[in-house]
Amino acid sequence: MSRTRWIILAVLFAARTAMALQFQTVGSSGPLLVGQLAFSYSDIGTLIGLYLLPGVVIAFPGGVLGQRFGAKVVLGGLVLMAIGGLIMGASTSFGAMTAGRLLSGTGAVLLNVLLTKMVADWFTDRNVSTALAILVTSWPLGVGAGLAGGQAIAAAFGWPALMYAGTAVSLVCLVLVAVVYRPPPGTQTAQAAAFSLQLNGYEWRMALIAGAIWAVYNVGFIALISFAPEFFVSRGFSLAQGSWIVSLLGWFLVPMIVLGGYLGTRVGHATWLMAGGFIVSAVAAAALPVVGAPVACFLVIAIAAGLPAGLIMALPVEVLRPESRATGMGVYFTCYYAGMALLPALAGRLRDSMGSSSAPVFFAAAMMVSALALLGLFRALQK
Repeated sequence: MSRTRWIILAVLFAARTAMALQFQTVGSSGPLLVGQLAFSYSDIGTLIGLYLLPGVVIAFPGGVLGQRFGAKVVLGGLVLMAIGGLIMGASTSFGAMTAGRLLSGTGAVLLNVLLTKMVADWFTDRNVSTALAILVTSWPLGVGAGLAGGQAIAAAFGWPALMYAGTAVSLVCLVLVAVVYRPPPGTQTAQAAAFSLQLNGYEWRMALIAGAIWAVYNVGFIALISFAPEFFVSRGFSLAQGSWIVSLLGWFLVPMIVLGGYLGTRVGHATWLMAGGFIVSAVAAAALPVVGAPVACFLVIAIAAGLPAGLIMALPVEVLRPESRATGMGVYFTCYYAGMALLPALAGRLRDSMGSSSAPVFFAAAMMVSALALLGLFRALQK
């Protein structure tokens, strides 16, 4: 059974990587869409964001459905991703591409909500933090792979080929999940018998707080990735140099997420690891505009900020009953998607209103402080 669960983790990791690869298809084909379909860059930005938008309304009902139907919801999500990719590849108008993007994004939300629950069902011992940390790395890995190879595919074979490639990967993962995944012994029957739309009050509160932690933590990353290149340009670097420096955040993210999960499992003190990651990241981000060595300071952020990720993902697992885990993860991801839809725009407004490239960097520091405060509230209520 021990070997089986790691094989299942590998398959679920592949499915979540497919989601990240499809997310990146619009960004990688953006210049071709602008040149060939006369899209504006505002249109490209809208299409990118539409992939996450369904999560605000789909995450919770997706969790409820997952509580009853389990892996079938994941298979349905992969089907929607594949169909959405086909529509995107065949589209010649912004309206048709919007429909395809929303459909594939809906499938991705269903996938995202249930995969965490499925991993937690199999890893009920102390290895859950390590397993979830590995699962989390699929997103930056998939986005990075899309950045590295997506533009080459679109340039060589056309942007529709990239959209169809996202469909093909989704279908491969559909087959893998259908063939390999099965629920842990006894889990499926017990959860079906206990099916309910309701969480108890404690689970509602804790899932909401855990989701808020995940949301503000990720918003801090988005603010840095989106606005830090401009900050480095204001400090005398070229745009290419600034972008390369900021890319360090992504390169360090994967190993540091895994390391954080491993340390939380083997050494313990998960709360202190998360708090330390938040504090160091916040202090380094706040210091970034005033220190004389901003690159070294940003490197500290890149190293420290990845440590809490897998441990945050394990927080709802700590407080949700197995029979309510899927619904609780729906609440958790609803908070995440709502935060991702609303808060990054605030960083942009601060940049415009203050007229300073440092404003979004301070905003990122504030997000890490918010994550720290919410973690304190979570642990206080947990006791």
